[in-house]
Amino acid sequence: MLDHIEVLISAEEIEKRNRELGAQITKDFAGESIHVIGVLKGCYIFLADLVRHIDLDVSTDFLSVSSYGASTKSSGVVRMIRDLSEPIEGRNVVLIEDIVDTGLTMKYLLDNIKTRHPKSVSVCTLLHKPGGQQGVDVPLDYVGFTIPDKFVIGYGLDYIEFYRNLPYIGYVPEIDERSQDEDSADESK
Repeated sequence: MLDHIEVLISAEEIEKRNRELGAQITKDFAGESIHVIGVLKGCYIFLADLVRHIDLDVSTDFLSVSSYGASTKSSGVVRMIRDLSEPIEGRNVVLIEDIVDTGLTMKYLLDNIKTRHPKSVSVCTLLHKPGGQQGVDVPLDYVGFTIPDKFVIGYGLDYIEFYRNLPYIGYVPEIDERSQDEDSADESK
């Protein structure tokens, strides 16, 4: 479907970084257990690979939110699609996200999670795109990679639900050019 995908982060770089993040989380929570909450759908591959490098007692749950729809840009409106299946009160929670872009989704999630009285809350994101932030400052405790303000796919991230299965993270020039044209058209209104 897409003509050209440029590799931004190779499968080997991702694997190496997962080992490093797993070791850091293990060190930071030494002697304790953690409850990993994956933000679906994009995190599932990252979460599965990451937790295998965490040498602690790890329980998992998932939730799902949406702020993109079928667009390549966040709408800024976050809605909960699937909530947690069990209470998190008194637990060390590590939120696992595929990408923090505008920061709006993560702020929404942190505000929501904190009302449930966990012992602690940490954020682990595979990708951080600081160029997309909209004045929302969210704490990121563990960051896999900082990337430029480009639309990325692969390793769990999608374009209209495709390309999640790529073993690397790629950039698609034709999609990024289209989204910049959309922004220009929006700015002229």
